[in-house]
Amino acid sequence: MASSRHVSKAPSTPTTPTTPTHSNISISNTPQRLPNGVYVPMLAFFTPEDEIDVPATQRHTARLLAAGVTGLVVHGSNGEAVHMSRKERRTVIKAVADTVRHEVESHNPVPIIAGCSASSLKETVELCQEAKEAGATHALILAPGYYSSILTNDMIVEYFHSVATNSPIPILVYNFPAAANGKDLDSDTILRIAAHPDVVGVKLTCGNTGKLARLVVDVPRVRGGSDDFLVTGGSADFILQGQIVGGHGTISGFANLAPRACVRIGELFDQGKFAEAKALQHQVARADWLAIRYGFVGVKAAMPFFWGKGEQAATVPRLPFKALDAGGVSVKEIQDGMASVLRIERKLAASAVAA
Repeated sequence: MASSRHVSKAPSTPTTPTTPTHSNISISNTPQRLPNGVYVPMLAFFTPEDEIDVPATQRHTARLLAAGVTGLVVHGSNGEAVHMSRKERRTVIKAVADTVRHEVESHNPVPIIAGCSASSLKETVELCQEAKEAGATHALILAPGYYSSILTNDMIVEYFHSVATNSPIPILVYNFPAAANGKDLDSDTILRIAAHPDVVGVKLTCGNTGKLARLVVDVPRVRGGSDDFLVTGGSADFILQGQIVGGHGTISGFANLAPRACVRIGELFDQGKFAEAKALQHQVARADWLAIRYGFVGVKAAMPFFWGKGEQAATVPRLPFKALDAGGVSVKEIQDGMASVLRIERKLAASAVAA
């Protein structure tokens, strides 16, 4: 997974939104190909008063950048966008974009991908416009599955092409059947969508590695021979499997907790250290299963375990969801099941400091 990782400045996390005083910013300019690597669908952080916690958002952005991830995703399924107003969504994107400007050398751009899904073309395009204005470089779009029982593949293709034509930023297809009322896009449909030049990637949270393999080999055919389309898996339990068939990386919620371990799998693969990559993938897959089972609530519950007790307050989810009992059986299962990856993550962080 040859990645285009950014170069971070000396670590320093802003506690309030910063305003750039020059135009030499570090957010990627379209229509460049999205680089291979690990993209993190960031959690949402709230204050005890149930407002967007900007300092916590920026703190987490900075730590992910320092870990060497390739890009950031806001308002994915881990980001509770469905629990936010449009104003709050813009606040989160601005907080992330301001931190990227603050933390990263301007010559090494970091993509910021914003979830902009809605049930209608009109609202989806409006969300794309607002995301761009707030600092996003790309939009991540679900199939509009509310009326999935009467939604044909032709309608879906037309929808994505219309979004891509009218959006001010390039889009990626987000294939997540559970979040789209069961609508699972097959590889033939995604290939038809990928023929549009402003559709520049896909996230396969369906977990279908056969579909991933077909897209890797067939997308250039529908794009005039160009290798300008990012094909990623949607969870950390099959990073290596995706690499083996030519995939370009992952957009994984578990990378909120163990970004360095996720990045390291790709590095080991690129270095030909397949036995080490396989061993690390085994550890990550075990831990990621807990993140998958418990969802974003479980990832939030693990944040203090990985990043310190200071993250406890900011990681309470919005109703109807509640934080898992810190002393309960579920949190103990998460901590025990993720302990080995936490040790790996700390070892990788220590090695990075010593290098």
